[in-house]
Amino acid sequence: MQLTKYEEDMYNGEYGEGKAECMEILVSLGKIYDAEKMIPITSAQVSGVSYKTIGDAGLDFVVDLGKKADVTLETMLNPAGVDIENWQELGFSKEFTDKQIDIINGYESIGVMSTCTCTPYLIGNTPMLNEHVAWSESSAVCYVNSVIGARTNREGGPSALLAAIVGRTPYYGNHILENRVADMIFNVDYDFVNEAEIGALGYYVGQIVNDKKPYFRINKNPGRNNLKTLGAALASSGAVSLYHVENVTPEADYSRCHDSFEELETVTVDKNMIEETLEQLTTTDKIPDLVCLGCPHASISEIQEVANLVKDKKLTKDLWICTSKAIKSISKQCGYLDIIEKAGGKIVSDTCMVVAPIEELDYEVIGVNSAKAANYVPNMCKLDVVYDTVENLINMISE
Repeated sequence: MQLTKYEEDMYNGEYGEGKAECMEILVSLGKIYDAEKMIPITSAQVSGVSYKTIGDAGLDFVVDLGKKADVTLETMLNPAGVDIENWQELGFSKEFTDKQIDIINGYESIGVMSTCTCTPYLIGNTPMLNEHVAWSESSAVCYVNSVIGARTNREGGPSALLAAIVGRTPYYGNHILENRVADMIFNVDYDFVNEAEIGALGYYVGQIVNDKKPYFRINKNPGRNNLKTLGAALASSGAVSLYHVENVTPEADYSRCHDSFEELETVTVDKNMIEETLEQLTTTDKIPDLVCLGCPHASISEIQEVANLVKDKKLTKDLWICTSKAIKSISKQCGYLDIIEKAGGKIVSDTCMVVAPIEELDYEVIGVNSAKAANYVPNMCKLDVVYDTVENLINMISE
C-alpha cells in the first residue's frame, strides 16, 4: 500500500503511540481488501455505543484508546442504550445507565461528540457529494451513500473510530466510483401510499440482493423520510450499503449509463410481494404494550406528523418517539413535544428500541413503523412486534 509521508510518519509513531496503532490496524484492513492507498475523510460516525451491545469489553477498549489519542475531525456516535437524561422515568436500571454514561464519557474524552444518533445527517453532520467519510451504522451508511452521494464503506465501529483519529481510511469498496454502479434492477409495479409499504419494499429487496446495489424504478418518487426508511430496511434484511432510485438519487444517472447496465438481472416487485412482506414483519395479533417510532431516528417532520395524530387524544399504552437531542429540542420549540406529552407520549433522545434493554421492562409486544426494528426486535429483545403505519399504531393505543 502506498502511503504519503504524513501517513508513514503516523504509522511509524512520529505522532504518538495511539495514531501508530490506528494506522497499523487500518493498513492491515486495507491490505485485506487490496486497497492501493489511504484516502482522507471529512467525518466519522461510530457504532458500538450501547452497553447492551459492547459490554465491558467495549468500554475498556474506548477507555484504553482514549489514553493514547484523540479524534481529528467531526465524529458522532450511534444511539446509546438509554436516554441518559430520562432513564428513570422510562424504567431503565441505574446499573445499566451508569455503564452507559461511562461509555459516552469515554468517547467524549477523546473528542467525539456526545450526541448519539443514527441520523447524523439531520443534525449537521452532512457530507457533500463525493466526499469520503467513515460511517458505520447500517442505515446511516445507506443514506449517506445513496441519498447524499458521499462515499463510505459499511465500517465497523472500531474501524470508524480509528479512521476518525488518523483522518484516513483505506481506499476500496464504495470509495471507488466504479464500484458504486448497480448490480440488479427492480421495477416496482406498485403505488405506495404509506411508509410501512416503503419499508416492506426495502425488506423484501434486501433479502434478495444481500450486499449488492439495487436500482429502483418506482412509480412515485419517494421523499427524504421514505428514502431513510427504504435504506434502513435494505440494510437490515440484507447488507446493502448503496442503492439507486431512478431520477431521485444523485448517482442513478451514472449507474444507468454504465456499459453493463442493460445486461443486469431485472426483477418486478408487485402488490402481492409487498402485502406478503407486510404480513411477515408482524409476529403477533395482540395490541402493542409500547409503540416505538424513530428507527432510524425521527426527523422533525415525522415528529410533527405524530403530534398531529395524537392532538386532543389520550393514549392508553406507552408511546416513544426516538430521536436525537437536537431534534427533540426543535420539537419542543415547535410545540410538538407539549402536544405529545399531553397525550401521554414521550420523545426519547439518543437511544432506540433496538439497542435499549427494553426486554428488561414490562413490555411483551412492541408496535413499530420500521421494517428494521421489526427485523431486529424479536431477535435482539425477544419481544413480539406489530408492524404498521404510524396512524394505525396510534389508533391502536388511543381513545
